[in-house]
Amino acid sequence: MSIEQLTTAALGRRKLLSGIGLGLGAFALAGCSGPSTDSSNSSSTSADPNGPDFNDVEPAKSITFWSNHPGGSEAVTKKIIEKFTASSGIEVKLVTAGSTYEDVAQKFQSAQAGGQLPDMVNLSDVWWFRYLLQDSIIPLGNVLKAAGVKTDDYRESLLADYQYKGSQWCVPWARSTPIFYYNKEHWKKAGLPDRAPSTWEEFDSWTSKLKSANTGAQHVYEYPALADYAGWTLQNVLWGFGGGWGSSENFDITCDSPESVKALKFVQDSVYSKGWAGVSSKESTDDLAAGACSATIGSTGSLVGVQQAAKFGGGVGNLPGGPAASTKICPTGGCGLGIVKKSDKAHQLAAAKFIGFLTNPRSTVDFSAVTGYMPVRKSADTSKLLKDDPLIGTAIKQLDVTKIQSYARVFLPGADQEMAKAVSKILTQKADVDATMKQLRTTLQKIYDSQVKPKLH
Repeated sequence: MSIEQLTTAALGRRKLLSGIGLGLGAFALAGCSGPSTDSSNSSSTSADPNGPDFNDVEPAKSITFWSNHPGGSEAVTKKIIEKFTASSGIEVKLVTAGSTYEDVAQKFQSAQAGGQLPDMVNLSDVWWFRYLLQDSIIPLGNVLKAAGVKTDDYRESLLADYQYKGSQWCVPWARSTPIFYYNKEHWKKAGLPDRAPSTWEEFDSWTSKLKSANTGAQHVYEYPALADYAGWTLQNVLWGFGGGWGSSENFDITCDSPESVKALKFVQDSVYSKGWAGVSSKESTDDLAAGACSATIGSTGSLVGVQQAAKFGGGVGNLPGGPAASTKICPTGGCGLGIVKKSDKAHQLAAAKFIGFLTNPRSTVDFSAVTGYMPVRKSADTSKLLKDDPLIGTAIKQLDVTKIQSYARVFLPGADQEMAKAVSKILTQKADVDATMKQLRTTLQKIYDSQVKPKLH
């Protein structure tokens, strides 16, 4: 694919993101609100953690797939469908179920009450657990095995994001990570090495040079817009300081731990007492491209667009570590593919076969080239991607140091919104960090106690 084609694709993605209030530089990968867990289908998931038995089941000849076409992916998904149908004989009806993950989630929930349901659906990392609780999707172990889909080639951290109590509930599809973006010209003026900082403390030590380098930037660094997505964008800092919103293994909430408070105090100080950071009102990567800041973090899906929009040499690197951790400090986001429980076994098996094809090594590279999302298979041949844009290699390598997200963020309905509110108080109102985090913990605990715990087995 040419640079011009990549750019067009990236700008198409930007238009999509802007339409949902996120923009090119936001994280269209991790939602924040949506349907509640209330449903007449209270959780009664299969006794077998691998799901229903598919012995002697023949796949259906057609299935329906609901998607919002993340990253402007409708055209490339249709091309993959054509190849799948030609090789398998199974037709796939691709249905636009909305323009956002939220839209798909709302439509899917509404259809549970009696509407026409799909056989498979794309579910964001924040939405899929709600449908586990509602008993609306099936564990995938047995159906993937019956479809001949081996999961050991998927990137472990991406696959693990959809696991709960020994069951695999979705397969990763449109996934990405944040990366560190910086203005190479500003770096050169400041006399800094041409690389991303290794740690946030190292970056802190660089900021005085950037502030005095007469770059014309309003801020040395900009935090991405806080609304809805602060819970996702700040996980890196929290993990680097040894904290987090919660555990990645259970529902323990740790947002008010000393380590978490220390991390967010560092963030607050960068805005107020040290004054080298600001908070973007809209899209921080757009501000970077315009020269309004010298550095920010943003989605890998923004990479092509930033390079084309910026009038400077753009640099990228892995997210910085912290005083407590330098590995496993990068979150992922995006959506996976789930199979609907109310479909019959023939359609479920056909859906599993399509999932395997849609995410196979060749398909995932084709999808990545158009959308900016990362290849989800370890064996994927990324040489063409790297040839078209060598900087994407940084993003791909960073997948090796990603970490499973905190239960508190991805499993609690509306948690992102509450995290965003709390962080906004800290960064725009200079609220006391410790008190604000204690309040957040109380709020998150109430969500767990009222909406999640009663539905768990």
